[in-house]
Amino acid sequence: MLVAVAAAPHAAFAQLALGVQGIGVVTRAQAPGDATITEARLVEPVAFGSFTGLGGRFTVQAMLDGEGWTMRGGALAPGDWGEGYYDRRHPHTLVHEVIATLADPVPLPGAVHWSLAAGKGFAPFGTDDPMNRPALLFPVDHHWSQILERAVAVLAVRRGPVTLEAGTFDGDEPERWDEWPKWSRFGDSWSVRGLVRPADAMELQASYARVKSPEDRAGAGPTSEKVSVSARLERTLASGRFYGLAEWASNSESNGFYVFHAVLVEAQWQRGRWRPYARLEIADRPEEQRSFGDPFRSPRPPNDNSLLGVTRWRTLLAGLGAGLPQALRGVRAEAIGEVAWARVTSLEGVFDPASFYGRTQLWTVNLGLKLAAGAGMHRMGRYGVAAGAMSGMTETGRMPGMDHP
Repeated sequence: MLVAVAAAPHAAFAQLALGVQGIGVVTRAQAPGDATITEARLVEPVAFGSFTGLGGRFTVQAMLDGEGWTMRGGALAPGDWGEGYYDRRHPHTLVHEVIATLADPVPLPGAVHWSLAAGKGFAPFGTDDPMNRPALLFPVDHHWSQILERAVAVLAVRRGPVTLEAGTFDGDEPERWDEWPKWSRFGDSWSVRGLVRPADAMELQASYARVKSPEDRAGAGPTSEKVSVSARLERTLASGRFYGLAEWASNSESNGFYVFHAVLVEAQWQRGRWRPYARLEIADRPEEQRSFGDPFRSPRPPNDNSLLGVTRWRTLLAGLGAGLPQALRGVRAEAIGEVAWARVTSLEGVFDPASFYGRTQLWTVNLGLKLAAGAGMHRMGRYGVAAGAMSGMTETGRMPGMDHP
């Protein structure tokens, strides 16, 4: 749903956009203990919206996520990890994002534009939320390449194709889906990001973050130093639309005692209602002690001896989305199928993938049906003048070119 009130011809004084979506997914995957599991979950059941006023200078964007209800206990996803989950994607918090932004509150000379943003959302670091990207299976590097669901304040300055962002936030990541940031820790972590857009179709990104005690909510854990570099291309060609992303990420903990790396390349080609896509990823993952009786969970907060080793995941993923005829007025539908193959090896420590999984090669198959209505999902994590020309979303709820018209 999109509502606009015009103050003058061709100039919108205020605009409100609202949308919803959800994806029903059946997953069959090889899991710990030499088992094969089949599960059904409703993932990404989200309601989102944005309000723009003051001639485009003031913006509020928000997203509510119901995964705490629909995928309580996580969604089966070999390779995924974070917030105490292993080989399951953890549910995001109920309030995934709510950010208010004011652009150019005081005009600056020399074609320099700037903005202030504050609320709960994404720190200015890394690449896009996987919900804004083609695949159903989240990448292994999700917690290396994004810092999300924090209380943040972000200053962004743009001149021509160059944007610089600086933000401060609380270091603690959520431990439960209904949890708010620990407000007393706001400001103990910070990040900076540089964006260069040499053309409307291309975005180059480099960022650094210093995150205090992300896995220990009380603040007693080690500090993480994170680096992310990426290039993103999206352009319309004569016969369709291409999207591509290449990223490299590094995470150093305990003054460099542990260093994790990740490299990812993904691409999608959309023509009409069809959108084939693929991803190649090589990513390191910490392996912690699992909770008693549950191989998919690790205790939170972790103790000093919980890290058992480091594994490396090499993952190949291929998928296809196909737009379906509209059965209900205003409701868009897409069928999605994807297959992922992962090979996991031990880099260091006592964790043995072959013993834990019963194999070192794991297969995952996802079959999904996505339903969406209203406006398309906005691009999360780019606020104010940092949004730039690549911030728009299609009415179908993904980046332009990621869904059928």
